[in-house]
Amino acid sequence: MIYRHPFTPAMVERLERRRGAYFSTVFILTIVGTLLMADILLTGDFGVLEVYLLLVFIPLFYNLSSAMVTALVGLYVVVRKRGNPLSVIKTLPDAAEAQTPLASTAIVMPIYNEDVTRVFEGLRVIFRSLEKTGELAAFDFFVLSDSDDSTKWIEEETAWMELCRQLKAFGRIFYRKRRQAINRKSGNLADFCRRWGKRYRYMVVLDADSLMSGETLVKMVRLMEVNPSVGILQTSPRLVNGETIFARVFQFASRVYGPVFSAGINYWQVGEATYWGHNAVIRLAPFIENCALPDLPGKEPFGGRILSHDFVEAALMRRAGYFVCLAPEIDGSFEEGPPTLLDHLKRDRRWCQGNLQHLWLLWAKGWSPIHRLMLAHGVLSYVTSLLWFLFLMFGTFRGFTHTGGPVIAGEGLKSAVLFGVTALMLFGPKALIAARVCFDREQLEASGGLVRFLLSIVFETLFFMLMAPILMIYHSKFVLLTILGQGVRWATQQRKAAGEADWREIILNFGGVTMFGLIWGISCLIVAPRLFPWLLPVLAGLWFCVPFAIFTGSAYAGARARALGLFLTPEETQPTWVIKQLADNLGKAAQRIRPHPSLLQDYGLLLALLDPYINAIHLSLLRLRRNPPPEAREYFQELRERLLAQGPDSLAAKEKTALLFDHDSVNWLHDQLWSSASASLAPWWQLAIRQYNVVTAEPVTPLYR
Repeated sequence: MIYRHPFTPAMVERLERRRGAYFSTVFILTIVGTLLMADILLTGDFGVLEVYLLLVFIPLFYNLSSAMVTALVGLYVVVRKRGNPLSVIKTLPDAAEAQTPLASTAIVMPIYNEDVTRVFEGLRVIFRSLEKTGELAAFDFFVLSDSDDSTKWIEEETAWMELCRQLKAFGRIFYRKRRQAINRKSGNLADFCRRWGKRYRYMVVLDADSLMSGETLVKMVRLMEVNPSVGILQTSPRLVNGETIFARVFQFASRVYGPVFSAGINYWQVGEATYWGHNAVIRLAPFIENCALPDLPGKEPFGGRILSHDFVEAALMRRAGYFVCLAPEIDGSFEEGPPTLLDHLKRDRRWCQGNLQHLWLLWAKGWSPIHRLMLAHGVLSYVTSLLWFLFLMFGTFRGFTHTGGPVIAGEGLKSAVLFGVTALMLFGPKALIAARVCFDREQLEASGGLVRFLLSIVFETLFFMLMAPILMIYHSKFVLLTILGQGVRWATQQRKAAGEADWREIILNFGGVTMFGLIWGISCLIVAPRLFPWLLPVLAGLWFCVPFAIFTGSAYAGARARALGLFLTPEETQPTWVIKQLADNLGKAAQRIRPHPSLLQDYGLLLALLDPYINAIHLSLLRLRRNPPPEAREYFQELRERLLAQGPDSLAAKEKTALLFDHDSVNWLHDQLWSSASASLAPWWQLAIRQYNVVTAEPVTPLYR
């Protein structure tokens, strides 16, 4: 069914005027910048190299113009007291909020080898927060696991059971482990929709590091109830719990600039907004009917399964006649960012391939123009780095081969003007947004006061200036690898700092970038010394990328910055109940007894086979296979005997997973471990039994017991 827009015709006309003004401004700025660049290039010979320079310059300047106009529009919306009158939040008056009943809602969290304690303590906090609202009865929780680490798997099961027991939430919190992780996260959600989707009107999607308050969830569901034409309602999550310098700077920048950019995006996207895949509520019936993801033609990386599913699902929802709305005004939605530069790049490698896949979809039938544009922007977000790199390489080569004046005779002033305009477009909005915070006494005090806030702004600006050239090199590499047919594997996302930075890994990953920057800079000094100052901001980031990665990935440096009052956010200095409660819970969980180091790798396997309580939990969640074929019985019998006689190291990861999925094998191994003489078992099992007897004698036992 095609629904009308949830706002009046006059408001729709107003939105069209907004979009016309927004895109006209972006295009006019792009044309002006392009003409200025063309005038510079036309001062002298205009050949093939100049054509290439101009061609790569146009999308670069368009991207810059779009970001600047978005920031200025967002600043206008945030500063004025009325906010955005077309925002979906305006459709739920305060008087009507408490009178709107809630519909059945599933809160789902797909996970893959995540920190189990963080996952379930986060769910505990959300559960308790919903309980405080008095609306818990409308919500059920689902943990959807694709973990292929056997220890994580068993920890998840135990944590789920204990959480249900402690919260008295059996029948409210559910856990499912898929046998085959088909199509990653989107496949996991599709599996949920097939099995349980018809029982619920809405689905709230969370990532493993997501956190949302009960008040936020209730408000979002009520907004969906009063707007039956809205298919997806997306919040703007705020970054929290950063420990390293890298995470803290992103957290600070997101808090300062994020609300303004979200308001700017929402100013012209209204009803056709972006969906980021988490911290959002989805209307399940149209999602199930219209948002199944097709396989793309060909093989990976461009073909096959769609990696960046969220943009596509938003476009499909809009094509079905439902609206996708962003609600940046809603507080109480949080997430965590990557702790180091390496972790950030690993995530970007996957996102780059997913976004480039959208090239197939740009010409698909039925997309709204806005969603088609957003798919193009997603592609451009990574291709821009390659274009910037090519622009710099073409410009360097031009400087090497031209002999008149700074780069071309008489163009020095024009180049300076273009450089100044570009710098103003880059840093002008940042300065205005920072100034706005300086006049917001409450946020300024929560950010450490005026002096610390301004110091944080200076260091944050320097941070991103150094990081931008590094991202340029790596994003260019990612784009080229994707074009050349090299796909990515599904890897666990690192969400917390694993200690101090690994110097060896950083040097191996970034040493080549430093060498490239040195060769580039030395060549400029020798061949075209007048070009060197123009390239210095880029070259500095490449030269110092190794110490930059080491320093910014340090949790100790992050703690020192916090002690000095740098990069503080209101969520850190004045935490809400859910943030504070999560920190308290995680602090208590850190005091649990841990096993002997030699048992850590297969600790889940140990508990599933040795501990009667955990063994019973695991068996209760397995499907009992009746009359397995003789070949399967022989295969599992051989694995069982090898496991007991030689220990877990004798089995591959897939063999351990196969054993843990087999009900008869788990039951048989548990009986054998308790009935066999210790001397007949592998040394690993002998140590495991001794350690188990010590741990279970303590008042605090491992995991969640």
